[in-house]
Amino acid sequence: MSSPKAVLYRMHTDKHICPFGLRSKELLEREGFVVEDHKLRSREETDKFKEKYSVDTTPQAFIADSRVGGYEQLRIHFNMESAGQRGITYTPVIAIFTISAFIALANLYRSDINITETAVFVIRFLELFVAISMSILAIQKLQDLYSFTNSFITYDLLAMRHLRYAYIYPFAEAFVGIGMLSGISGWLVAPVSLFIGSVGAVSVFKAVYIDKRELKCACVGGNSDVPLGFISLTENLFMIMAGVWMLFNAVSLYT
Repeated sequence: MSSPKAVLYRMHTDKHICPFGLRSKELLEREGFVVEDHKLRSREETDKFKEKYSVDTTPQAFIADSRVGGYEQLRIHFNMESAGQRGITYTPVIAIFTISAFIALANLYRSDINITETAVFVIRFLELFVAISMSILAIQKLQDLYSFTNSFITYDLLAMRHLRYAYIYPFAEAFVGIGMLSGISGWLVAPVSLFIGSVGAVSVFKAVYIDKRELKCACVGGNSDVPLGFISLTENLFMIMAGVWMLFNAVSLYT
């Protein structure tokens, strides 16, 4: 039995290759269709196609001589969830924490720490994990400071009163993460970690558990759909614990 046939029209010029056209082609092939692929090689050719079929966008797919539509319409046709559907998600945080954990393990693998020394291994892993996580989270915020601050000032108690603190925060977080990785004096890094972690923890706890507000967390940047809640509180608790640990180590050197 021969495979079903689909006809696809998509924009493919020297200056622009439509990503949704490529996605539509891949989706049709994945669903078992033989795709008759028509590439619209110029803006003029694309405009003529749109006028002919009274459509506003490309790509356009046809199955059994009936127009299905673009990529989103194809997904609906095949009973798939909309690719553009957005909502609450923890994916960005899970990705960051998972990669941070593997980077920490990779560093330990190359070090002279004996894995049989369980306590030493666990402590060093947690140090690296927290430092790497904080550094990556700082990068996420610094990609778009304006968006980050717009989200951050809606729940951080200090940033509400002093907007400039919202701009300082990601740099302070990066300083703590990099400071922990470099091993510079805990007397320099710990106070910053304790301060931003404590303010953040109190702010998140008040917004989520006292005021019962439903907000998006700025922890992975201002445009994320990560909800403000336990994950956000955990990030701040990491900073507090890291600060306490660094101070403990700093004091130990003098006793």
